[in-house]
Amino acid sequence: MITLIDGRGKSISEILNSLKRPTFLDFAEENKIVNEIVSNINKYGQSALIDYVKLFDGYFIDNIDDLLVCDEEIDKAYNEVSAEFISIIKKAKKKIWNYHIKQKQNNWIDFEDEFQIILGQKILPIDRVGIYVPGGKAAYPSSVLMNAIPAKIAGVSEIIMVTPPNSQGIINPYTLVAADIVGINKIYKLGGAQSIAALAFGIAPIPKVDKITGPGNIYVTLAKKQVYGLVDIDMIAGPSEVVIVADSSANPAYVAADLLSQAEHDPLATSILITDNYKLAEMTKEEIDKQAATLPKYDIVQNSLRNYGAIIIVNNIEQGIELSNELAPEHLELAIQDPFNILGKIKHAGSIFLGNFTPEPLGDYMAGPNHILPTNGSARFFSPLSVEDFTKKSSFLFYSKQALHHIYQDIAKFARTEGLEAHARSVEVRFK
Repeated sequence: MITLIDGRGKSISEILNSLKRPTFLDFAEENKIVNEIVSNINKYGQSALIDYVKLFDGYFIDNIDDLLVCDEEIDKAYNEVSAEFISIIKKAKKKIWNYHIKQKQNNWIDFEDEFQIILGQKILPIDRVGIYVPGGKAAYPSSVLMNAIPAKIAGVSEIIMVTPPNSQGIINPYTLVAADIVGINKIYKLGGAQSIAALAFGIAPIPKVDKITGPGNIYVTLAKKQVYGLVDIDMIAGPSEVVIVADSSANPAYVAADLLSQAEHDPLATSILITDNYKLAEMTKEEIDKQAATLPKYDIVQNSLRNYGAIIIVNNIEQGIELSNELAPEHLELAIQDPFNILGKIKHAGSIFLGNFTPEPLGDYMAGPNHILPTNGSARFFSPLSVEDFTKKSSFLFYSKQALHHIYQDIAKFARTEGLEAHARSVEVRFK
């Protein structure tokens, strides 16, 4: 089910060449479909949106206003979930809030008294944000929390949520309850590329947003990529992935379970074990086969591990860390004797899980750090979703006449070097 690669004696590049990873270059047909959806919704507005909701969400509506979730639907959702679930959501909200509140940045101002110069930076919340929460057959209330809480802390005044309903136009009650608990302003029943286009263009009654965040399938991801520039987005996220670096202290049953927890997400998910211990590799492979046989999503797991899973045996843990840094995984587990001794050597990873009792699902739900993370190697330049993603910065400056006089000739020369005469005269005119 999963490929075992003996990388001992091989270079990092040789090992990387033996791995298959999903890429956006593989989705030319999907990109063509998304281009058409986005273009038609921009051109034809409501009528195109209704048609795509019927086609892709399978939800037949007569009136566009039916897309908005009403108070009665939220009240009904509370009656369909247990008190225990509500308690868990509130506990998760508190942990996620307490983690993200530490990310909040402050305005700053600096004075240079000699020439009366004032410089500073204002940090302002984005006005209106759209969040995408996967839905339909599955429920992801955790994604509601991870999107909305940092936006709330940042001070975003209006959060619009879109999520796919079932064919009866019903959203999973767990998702609705989570959205109500974190204070989502409006919820609309639609998903896919059509929902991203509606948020980006503002197809009434769905308002135009300034930024779109949240994970989704390939159609959602490609749509976000296409509307970027008209609105901001969080990142271009691909299928989920985990890399586990493990030594002889790791438990093969734990390692197998963690690899499987990623594989059940998606047939395109990537699950990789890197170890310097051949015995652990063999035992983990056996555990995967044993544990996978009882999973409800066995077919998804099987396809994921067959195509994108790997157990890689390396010379030593140092080479394993080097390989992990090249992969730049979304999730990195360090299932080793002393993970804190290795932490400083990690250069590229979305979220790092230290030790044998810090499994990746802990980060998905309850620990506090955000689970919306860079994938497909983009941890080399992207970061986890944070409060900062929901703010923008404005610089401000004040110069007195004396301060400008001290430097205006330098500015004029600089401007003329760039061939911008009007720029030079703009400062010179104040001293003629």
